[in-house]
Amino acid sequence: MGLLDILLGRTKPVAPDLDRLFALPSAAVTLEAAVGFTPTGRGAVCFATVEGAAFEQTHREVQALLDADAGRAGSHVELTRDAYGYSWLVSRRTPDQLPDLVNDLHAVNSSLEAGGFGPQLLCSLTGFTDGTGRRLALVYLYKRGTYYPFAPLPGVGQRRDSALELQVKAALADDLRIEEDLSRWFPVWGAPGL
Repeated sequence: MGLLDILLGRTKPVAPDLDRLFALPSAAVTLEAAVGFTPTGRGAVCFATVEGAAFEQTHREVQALLDADAGRAGSHVELTRDAYGYSWLVSRRTPDQLPDLVNDLHAVNSSLEAGGFGPQLLCSLTGFTDGTGRRLALVYLYKRGTYYPFAPLPGVGQRRDSALELQVKAALADDLRIEEDLSRWFPVWGAPGL
C-alpha cells in the first residue's frame, strides 16, 4: 500500500486464507461450553453462479471429489440455488464429523479458487443448534477472511437474535477472526445448510 492510498483512506483487500476454516472444530468446543450450541453436521459454500464450460468442468470436479469422499464417509452433498440466484454446495454429515465437514468446505473453496473462480466465492457457513432448537451459523466471509455469527429467530418473518450473535462474537473472539464491522454481518435467510 502506498502513501497516496493511506492519505486517501484506501485499503488493500484482505487475501483470503482458507486455512482459517480449520479453526472451526476448536471454536465449536468453545461455542458449546460458552452458549450450548453443537454442530448440526451441515455446512455450505455460497458462490455466484457462472455460466460457461470452464465453470461447469470445475463444478463437476468439485462434485466428484465430494461425492467420492461422501461414499467413504457416509455424507451427502448437493447443489442448490437460492431465490437470489446464488449457488450453494451443501454438505451433510453427522454432527460428530465437524472436521470432515470443514474439509469438505475447504475442498470446495480451494477447487473453485484454483479453477480461477475465487471472485465468485461469497461465503461458507457451518450450522449449529442448541437443546431448545435455536439455530446458529458461523459464516466465513471469503473476501474478508473473517467470521460472523448469524442467528435467525424461529417463527414467521425474518428476524435475528442479535443478543445471541453478540454473545457468540464475544465467546469466540480468541478462537476465530471475527468480523468487527457489524454492517458486514449479512443475513443469510433460508441458507441451505443452516
